[in-house]
Amino acid sequence: MSNDQPPPGPPPDDDPFLKRPQGSPSSGGPPHEPPREPPNEPPREPPHEPPPGPPPGPPPGSPYGSPYGGDHPPPSAPPYDPNAYGGGPYGGDPLAGMPPLAPFGKRFAARVIDALIIFIPLAVISVFAGGGWGDGSNGGGWNDFSSEVNTGRQWFWSLISCVAYVGYDTLMTKKYGQTLGKRWLRLRVAMLNDGTVPDTGSSLLRALVLWLPALICCFCVWWLVIIVTILASRPYRQGLHDKAARTVVVTAEEERQEGL
Repeated sequence: MSNDQPPPGPPPDDDPFLKRPQGSPSSGGPPHEPPREPPNEPPREPPHEPPPGPPPGPPPGSPYGSPYGGDHPPPSAPPYDPNAYGGGPYGGDPLAGMPPLAPFGKRFAARVIDALIIFIPLAVISVFAGGGWGDGSNGGGWNDFSSEVNTGRQWFWSLISCVAYVGYDTLMTKKYGQTLGKRWLRLRVAMLNDGTVPDTGSSLLRALVLWLPALICCFCVWWLVIIVTILASRPYRQGLHDKAARTVVVTAEEERQEGL
C-alpha cells in the first residue's frame, strides 16, 4: 500500500483549493465584481427653444440693422443717414435735410462774375502778347477773330483759356466749395449724397463738363444747354455738369448766420 495519504488534521494554509475565489472561471460561474456607484453628475436641462414669432432686431442704440429684422450687416458697412441730401424715404420729400437750393438768377450772376474774373486778365495778356483777337489786319473785331480761328496761335490761346477756367473752377470748388462769384452771392457747391465739399475728382469733372465744350467748339450753344438743363431739372436743379459730378448748388446764407 502506498503511504501517500494526507496527514490528519486541518488542511494547511497554502492549500490552493481553499484559496480559490468563488465564481472563478474554473468553477463555471460568472466573475464576482463589486458594485460601482454612479458618478455625481448634474441633471441635464432640456434644449432651449426660441419663442415663437419673428427674429429679434438689432440691440437698442445700434447704428446697424436690417429692414427685415434679421441678420445685421458687417461693422465695416457705414450706417445709412436718412438726413443726407436726397436721402429721404421713397415717396418722401427729397429736399428734406438740405439747405435751400440756389435761385437760378444768383447762379447765373455768379457764373458771369467768375467768367469775367478769368476773361479780363487773359484778354490783357493776349493784347500785350499779340495773340488771341488778331492784329487788326482784317478790320478788327469779329472778322479778325474768325480769320484766325483755325490758326495755331488761336488754338494756343484756346488751350490757355481752358486751363485757366478749368483750373480756377476746380481749385476753388475743391478747397472752399465756392468760386469767388458764389462766395460773394452766398452760394456753394455740395455733394448731393451728404452735403460735403466736393473732392478733387468731382470738382475736376464738374469743371471739365462745364467749360471744355463752351471754350472749344460751341460757346453760345453749350451755355444754352446748361441753362435749359438747370431750369428743367427736378427736384435738384442740376445742370449737366452737376449731374456728371453728382453735385448740387445750395444757398449758404443760413449756414453763415449759424456760424456767427
